Amino acid sequence: MNAEEARQVDATLRRLGIPGVVAPEDPENAAGDWRVYDSADPARRRDTTADALAAVVAKFREANPEPPGKPQSGPTRGFIIPPNED
Repeated sequence: MNAEEARQVDATLRRLGIPGVVAPEDPENAAGDWRVYDSADPARRRDTTADALAAVVAKFREANPEPPGKPQSGPTRGFIIPPNED
């Protein structure tokens, strides 16, 4: 992710209460790629981007659970037949 996407991810993590520090992979190059870490210290941090993204998905699934029995497939196609006006 770039710096702008990182700001959005950081705001989302804070809003959802998910821990993580969003920072550039290379602390000397803020224009490069960014990741989510468990610590702000570049010498000790561990990349937790995948865990943070999984936590975001879990939060949204908690808030919007699928109805029971609904298939997990994509969109459904069908036809709408207007009533007979005779």
